[in-house]
Amino acid sequence: MGDSLFEGLPPPSHQQQNQEAEANDTTKTTKREPSTVPAPPKPALKSALKRPKPVEAEPDLEDGAAEKATASGKRLRFKTTTDASETQVIEAMKKIASHIKTPTKFSKASKLAIQLIQAGSVKPGTSEHFFAILEAAMSSTTSCTDPSVRADYHALFSAAQDAAECLNKKQKNQLATWTVRAVLANDFFTDDSFLFSKTAGQVKDAIADLPVATKDDDIEEAASLIDKAVTTDEYSKREDTCSGGEAEENKDVSDPFGLDALIPSTVKKDEKVKGKKDMPVKVREEEEEESKRFLKYQREALITCLEIAARRYKIPWCQTVIDILVKHAFDNVARFTSCQRDAIQKLWASIREQQTRRKQGKSVNGKLDVNGFEWLQQKYAGEKISIRHSVGGSGDRRASQWLG
Repeated sequence: MGDSLFEGLPPPSHQQQNQEAEANDTTKTTKREPSTVPAPPKPALKSALKRPKPVEAEPDLEDGAAEKATASGKRLRFKTTTDASETQVIEAMKKIASHIKTPTKFSKASKLAIQLIQAGSVKPGTSEHFFAILEAAMSSTTSCTDPSVRADYHALFSAAQDAAECLNKKQKNQLATWTVRAVLANDFFTDDSFLFSKTAGQVKDAIADLPVATKDDDIEEAASLIDKAVTTDEYSKREDTCSGGEAEENKDVSDPFGLDALIPSTVKKDEKVKGKKDMPVKVREEEEEESKRFLKYQREALITCLEIAARRYKIPWCQTVIDILVKHAFDNVARFTSCQRDAIQKLWASIREQQTRRKQGKSVNGKLDVNGFEWLQQKYAGEKISIRHSVGGSGDRRASQWLG
């Protein structure tokens, strides 16, 4: 046991010893020396991947400045749009006003007018020409509720509300009247029940804001209906010619030699003073006439809305809204003139007649034309409600058998 285990074996050769020594040396070197393989690159930041913001440069840069900008890595950006001057805008508005009267050109002309509004070209200096566009649009032979131009009228006068600040009081009143005709009246042709009821609410508010009509309003309405055949232009021309001839005759008789012009008189001074005093009176009269004219056109526009809404009474989901709207107009009939009161009373009578026919199950189409509310109202009108609520609702207690 004390003998060596390697007894009797040949001694190791020199080659094996050299190989073992080299292997030990390589393991030591691999542990101490770092590897020569390059490390993986670090991920780039997102901010480094973004392109630098371009710098705007005017198109009239010199060659040297442009070369410096390109050398520094900055890009050039040139303006592609130019701001139109006021004279150019006025000329464009005049062209639009001349073409917008034509029904076939109305769609394109109205879109150009909307572009001017959106670009901010309607200013106090150009407001008169812009109002001329709206006036020409409403003076067209085609009605603003015509199906071919209905959407274009709605878009034009809806966009015109953004430019109303540049108009004077008289023009704002006229725009409000046109808006009732072109926007509210056309909204009654919609297929959206929510928009229909919203428009009816706006018309109700406009009716409630009207003042009570007076006898003067009825007299003026009757006079305007009678005098439609007679043109006021011819009458004014005749008065001017007659007054001019009489003035010349009086002048020849009172001052045959024309000496009154050489004599200083205080009559002209007194006339100037009276003219200055009469200025506020004239302003008040003009304002009163303008308010009367605005109320007249506003009432006519609201009557148009009521008539358009009544035409859609055949549609079941419109009937309840129209009933409420026409009933509101009938309750406020004193706010309209005599002819308009007659129209509202006839309209309310026709609505009442159609309501009774619907309740009887009769309609123009020969079908049962009763809405859901009226059907439920008829169903539960003769029902008896028991103490047990849902059990035996008709009072016959038939449900007590199967309930045990």
